[in-house]
Amino acid sequence: MAAASPSVFLLMVNGQVESAQFPEYDDLYCKYCFVYGQDWAPTAGLEEGISQITSKSQDVRRVLVWNFPIDVTFKSTNPYGWPQIVLSVYGPDVFGNDVVRGYGAVHVPFSPGRHKRTIPMFVPESTSKLQKFTSWFMGRRPEYTDPKVVAQGEGREVTRVRSQGFVTLLFNVVTKDMRKLGYDTGPVDTQGPSLPDIPW
Repeated sequence: MAAASPSVFLLMVNGQVESAQFPEYDDLYCKYCFVYGQDWAPTAGLEEGISQITSKSQDVRRVLVWNFPIDVTFKSTNPYGWPQIVLSVYGPDVFGNDVVRGYGAVHVPFSPGRHKRTIPMFVPESTSKLQKFTSWFMGRRPEYTDPKVVAQGEGREVTRVRSQGFVTLLFNVVTKDMRKLGYDTGPVDTQGPSLPDIPW
């Protein structure tokens, strides 16, 4: 009896939100969520999470380390709308209010294996000096009502932003049945283990 050919493929992602560099800020925490197309559906794991608050390391690098785990599995029928992870980093301002310190997004790597990504972060800016002063004074800095907008192109061209910090992610990606559905995800090892050359 022949096995039925698969109708979906699986994308398994685990890893961690490893660390961040925000030279001007300390005591930060991170939120993540995934954005994906209509044909995608999560089958296991968590689609979003929030880390602990971390302080800068005491060495010369002054890195904020979270090592916050990511673990999710998706199924889909086509690669359109490949998942992206959206990060939002928050921390206290001088008045003790939690304010956004950075947004960023990156696609989950397409090829199976271990991947490290460093994401440049940005924050929305007020359009005038008066708005900037008022938002600082009231403790209400500009921020997105839905962080998922970071992963979409619509409406982003009218948003004024400023670069601020970096977040490093570690991904372990496994795919299943993509090749059976006709999608090429990278080189195939057809030789097996390499053998030493034997001189004749």
